Amino acid sequence: MKQHRKLAPLALGILLGIGLAAGGYGTAWAADAPVASAPAQQGNVTRATLDNGLRVVIVRDTLAPMVTTQITYLAGSYETPKGFPGTAHALEHMMFRNSKGMTGAQLNEMTGKMGAENNAFTTNDATQYFFVAPAQYIDMLLQIEAIRMRGAELTTADWDLEKGAIEQEVSRDISDPGYLAFQQAEKILYAGTGYAEDALGSRPTFDATTGKILQGFYDKWYVPNNAILVIAGDVDASATLAKVKELFGPIAKGNIPERTPVKLEAFKPQTIARTTPDATGSVQYVFRMPGQQSRDYAAMQVLMDVLNNSRSRLSDLAAQGKVLSADAQAQPFVHGGIGVVEVGFPKGGDSKQAQGHLDGVITDLLKDGVPADLVEAAKRQEKAQFEFSKNSAMNLAESWSQALAWQGLSSPQEALDQILAVTPADVDRVAREYLKPDQRLTVVLTPSPNGKRPPNSQGFGGTESFASNDKLDAPLPEWATRQLANLQIPHWTLDPVTMKLANGITLIVQPTDVSKTVTVFGRVDSNEDLQAPAGQEGVGKLLSSLFDYGTTTLDRAAFHKALDEIAATESGGSSFKLAVPSENFDKGLQLLADNELHPALPQEAFGVQQQTLSRTLAGELQSPRYKMMRALMKGLLPAGDPGLREATPKTVDGLTLADARAYFGKVYRPDMTTLVIVGDVTPAQAKAEVEKYFGAWKAEGPKPDVVPKPVPVNPASYTVVPNAYASQDQVLMGQSLDIDIHNPARYALQLGNEVLGGNGFASRLMVDIRVKHGYAYGAGSGLQFDRSRSIFYVQYGSDPDKVKPVDGLVHQNLDEMRSTPVKPDELLNAKQARIRSIPLEVASVNAIARSLLDWSIKGEPLDEPMVAAKHYLDLTAAQVQDAFKQYIQPANLVQVVQGPTPKQH
Repeated sequence: MKQHRKLAPLALGILLGIGLAAGGYGTAWAADAPVASAPAQQGNVTRATLDNGLRVVIVRDTLAPMVTTQITYLAGSYETPKGFPGTAHALEHMMFRNSKGMTGAQLNEMTGKMGAENNAFTTNDATQYFFVAPAQYIDMLLQIEAIRMRGAELTTADWDLEKGAIEQEVSRDISDPGYLAFQQAEKILYAGTGYAEDALGSRPTFDATTGKILQGFYDKWYVPNNAILVIAGDVDASATLAKVKELFGPIAKGNIPERTPVKLEAFKPQTIARTTPDATGSVQYVFRMPGQQSRDYAAMQVLMDVLNNSRSRLSDLAAQGKVLSADAQAQPFVHGGIGVVEVGFPKGGDSKQAQGHLDGVITDLLKDGVPADLVEAAKRQEKAQFEFSKNSAMNLAESWSQALAWQGLSSPQEALDQILAVTPADVDRVAREYLKPDQRLTVVLTPSPNGKRPPNSQGFGGTESFASNDKLDAPLPEWATRQLANLQIPHWTLDPVTMKLANGITLIVQPTDVSKTVTVFGRVDSNEDLQAPAGQEGVGKLLSSLFDYGTTTLDRAAFHKALDEIAATESGGSSFKLAVPSENFDKGLQLLADNELHPALPQEAFGVQQQTLSRTLAGELQSPRYKMMRALMKGLLPAGDPGLREATPKTVDGLTLADARAYFGKVYRPDMTTLVIVGDVTPAQAKAEVEKYFGAWKAEGPKPDVVPKPVPVNPASYTVVPNAYASQDQVLMGQSLDIDIHNPARYALQLGNEVLGGNGFASRLMVDIRVKHGYAYGAGSGLQFDRSRSIFYVQYGSDPDKVKPVDGLVHQNLDEMRSTPVKPDELLNAKQARIRSIPLEVASVNAIARSLLDWSIKGEPLDEPMVAAKHYLDLTAAQVQDAFKQYIQPANLVQVVQGPTPKQH
């Protein structure tokens, strides 16, 4: 299950809290004393508290015919029994197994048939379960969550089956030295409190966990008066609330235990030093931060935004080449949290020097305070992001869940109001209180291939079987069968306008009315492998890093200040993007065009980024992750293929600014550029603005060929990549396919892959490898189709001694797909999953823009999912079998194994 434990950026914090924050015991809408209320509606938001205390928020969003449900239980690892910190996480896993009236297998099958996605995560203070599905299935989603609220069957037998799965998840995470360092810092900063232990849990505690312990935790905390249900999407609020009352209303409220207050202990500043297999190292200052229900939390959010601003002294460290990277991150809790300010250094670099640079920034910050204009820029950006959250029902739901469940507020608007009230003095006070040298830890992660396998990781998932005894062919409940009976092609909501401008730019505009924002996605159709001169590998990547340094008329500081003044975010390069409030669209597009057409490309910045890229590559080329992907590509492509060109420190060090300018002049052309504009703008307005700022851009000479030649099907190969830090083997299998994106046979392959390994827990690979045999936590397969080259792949992770039997099952399943038609129910399930999930593909403004851009550049119709749906409806089991027999060649699979002690099989 998805579990957000690791640090992630806090900037624009009101939108990020779901995975970063932890639980909340409301102030404006308290969890321990909910009062039933009549439905209240304000604009597109309907709110109610049921008689049993369940708090409900329904946000109507009509961007796409989809809906998301998020039910948050205000209990995480902080509330777990003493000595069992992983109980909340374990219960999260068990909620996907059997419940009264619904087996785990039925839940998986229903999710697939709806074309839906579901998942969950556990934090220190709360646990959330969420679905994303076509809007017509809102009643089914509510039925599922109502059953799980009090109907989970938490037997010891089922836990014994699930235990191995969760231990494999633990095994994966403890292979990460960064996670282990964070875990150690957590213990020091929050010793003696429920925050001292991470929500992940450990093998020894899971071995001691029983169904009785899980049931006790479930009975205490999984009750309606300790839960918040947020629903966002294209639903009828009145009908949805009525259904919520019908399904959840009869559930009795519980007696929520008293929560133990947080009592912090003093700690001694110290250094945590570890080695890492990563390409680069880092120096981190780790500190306590105010909790999400603290009066100082908003000021801390602004402080983190200021530190991450492109004009901050922290960001300048990387821009000036003093460090490889610099940023601020956070994992807030309800009554505390962990903040990090960090800088990166190269493999073989001087961590002490990097720490000295970081010291200088923090010392000056504490002495001089934060720049007032950066505080105002942060507040403008938070206000803009509040508006941008309306561009996705998922983001909308997250912002409401965050405000209510974690921050204890009445709405996201209240969270924003708190941020807008922050002053520079507030930020200075918080910085000086929490970033003092005697109130922080230092973490140093140094790149080295000579790591040690994590302790207590031997045999994860091996001694414990997590094969399931679920009845995989059990019929679905009647209420589900009825709603899933009729398969129809969904309503297509997009109607983009496509224009070809005089200079060759392709412009696609999709107006929306869900927010006062405009989003621009653009791409220069290019291929560095084909267009970079011999010996200049890396020139395109180096050029892309220079767009951050402004334009010929605005230096880096002035350019980013101009963006800050209009609350815009922008990135330049061969792929570029702009997100801006619609009232500032004209100015934002002007800055984007200036950056794309007239980048400054200063000599000093070139030298900085050249050194940064060279030093980064020196470590990256030796990292297990890079070696694994490199081995896969070498197996898939013939020797000498342009796709195997590789940027190295040597090629990057040999580049000159003239090389970068020449590449820019040759590759960046209007007739190879597509712009997609989505948001609060008409096609006529968008065209006029693009012509104003991009119209003078001209191309010279014939258009380049950026599509590589097709390649033959690869021969079989096997490569091992040692990783001394890993406790599991990560396995990739792949095959180049003699097919491209325009061949209609791809639809039969995609439908068959849904059966094989693309449909989550209901796929053949998951059922065979995890459910029946318990060999791996997860296994799946996928397809990537492009204009001339395509690949098929399988991936999984398991203990080293399970690789051979898993390989056998993979080949067995591939042989069956080739030799025998899929069963009628499998074919129907696959069709339902592929067709019904179409609304989810374009369920946000970013997804719409990204999809339209991709379809256009690849020469596909701009309603590609609808074209695909018609193919899926007509496909037969025999056609799926024929496609697999013709294109999938198990004997030609490339296999790469990365792990602790990989062996030839």
